[in-house]
Amino acid sequence: MKNRFWTLRYTLINILYFAAFCTIHAYAGVFLLDKGFTNTQVGLALAISNILSVFGQPLVAGIIDRGKFLTNRITVMISSLFLLVGSVALLFVSSEKVPIFAIFVLMYTVQFVYMPMMIAMNFEYAKAGCNINFGLARGMGSAGFAVTSFFLGKAVEKYGTNVILYVTVAVMTLMVLIVFFFKKPKTNKIKEESEKTIEKEEKESAGFLAFAKKYPFFMVFLLGVACCFFAHNMINDFLIQIIRNLGGNETELGYATFLQAILELPVMALIGFVLKKISERHMLVFSAVSFFVKTAILFLATGLIGMYVSQSFQMFAYAVFIPTAAYFAENVMKENDKVKGQAFINSALTLGGVFSNLVCGRILDAFGVKVMLLIGMAVCFVGVLIVIIAVYPMMNKKVLARGN
Repeated sequence: MKNRFWTLRYTLINILYFAAFCTIHAYAGVFLLDKGFTNTQVGLALAISNILSVFGQPLVAGIIDRGKFLTNRITVMISSLFLLVGSVALLFVSSEKVPIFAIFVLMYTVQFVYMPMMIAMNFEYAKAGCNINFGLARGMGSAGFAVTSFFLGKAVEKYGTNVILYVTVAVMTLMVLIVFFFKKPKTNKIKEESEKTIEKEEKESAGFLAFAKKYPFFMVFLLGVACCFFAHNMINDFLIQIIRNLGGNETELGYATFLQAILELPVMALIGFVLKKISERHMLVFSAVSFFVKTAILFLATGLIGMYVSQSFQMFAYAVFIPTAAYFAENVMKENDKVKGQAFINSALTLGGVFSNLVCGRILDAFGVKVMLLIGMAVCFVGVLIVIIAVYPMMNKKVLARGN
C-alpha cells in the first residue's frame, strides 16, 4: 500500500481495539454481574487486573525500548490474539466462576498493557516516514467504541451477555489480520545504527527509580492523573449500577457510552490544531477540571438527563487528556524513554482504576451510589490540584528532565 493509506490502516486498528475495549471494559460489570458476581467481587476482579497492568505496562515498554526482539507491532498482534482466545475460552466456562474470574482478569489486564504500545506505534511509524494523523485515528477509535456500545446494549438485553464475547472474537480476528500486514517501511540503516548507539548510551534511564529521578515533576503529574482517573474509572466501571439507580437499564448504558464516545471524535481529531494555539499544560489542566465537573454533575443528577449531561463532558475531559498527554510524553522524553513515558501515563490511569475498584465496589455495596460519587468527587478534586502544581514547572525543561 502507498503512504496515503497509513492513517486509514492505523485508524482501523484503533477502531477495532476500542470496539473490544467497549466489550471488555465498558461491559465488565454487566458481564460479571450476569455470571453471579457481587459488586465487591466485580471491583476485586477489576482491581487485580489494574494492579497487574500497572506493573505490566512499564515492564513490556522497557523490553520494547531496549529494541532486541519485541516491537510495538508484535506486542499489539500477540495481545489481540490473546483476547481472541480468551473470549472463546469464556464461552466454554460460562457457569464456572473461578475460571471466569481468572480468564477475565487476564483479558482485562492484557488489553490495558498494550494500549501504550498502540500509541507509541504511531510515533514510531511517523519517524519512519509514515504520514499518520494520530488525533483522527484515535478519535475514530472512540467512534468505534461508541457504535459498538450503542448496538451492544440492546443486543445484551435481547440475546444475553455471551454476545459480548462473540463481538470480541470478531473484532480481534480482524485486528490480528490488519496488524499482521501493518509493517513499518524500511529505514536508512546508517540512521538506525546511530539511533541504537544513542539508545545504548542512555540505558541508565531504564529503571523506574532512574526514570523518576530524571523526570521528577512528571511523576508528580502522574499522581494527579491517577486521582482524576479514580473518578473516571469509578463512573465507567460502575455505570450500570449508577444508571439503574437513576431508573435506567442496559439500553441506557448503551446510549450513555455511545454519547460520551462519539463526542470524543471531533475533539481528538482536532486536538493537533488546538495544541498549536494552546499549550499542552493549559489543555491538561482544562481536562483535569473537566473530570471533576463531570463527576459533580453525575453526583447532583436526579434522573437520566443529568447522567447524559455528565457523559457529554467526556469531550472536555478524557477526549482532551488522552491525545494531549500522548503528544506531551512524546515531546518531553528522550528517545529511549518515549515508550516508557507512554506506558507510565497509562499506568497512572490504571492505578487510579486500582484504587477505584478496591474502594468503590465495597462502598457501593455498603452505602450506595451517592456516597460512592461523593468520594469520587473528593479524590478528583485533589487530582486537579496536583496536576496544576505539577504541569507548570514541568514545562521548564531544566526542571522536567535533569541532564537534558
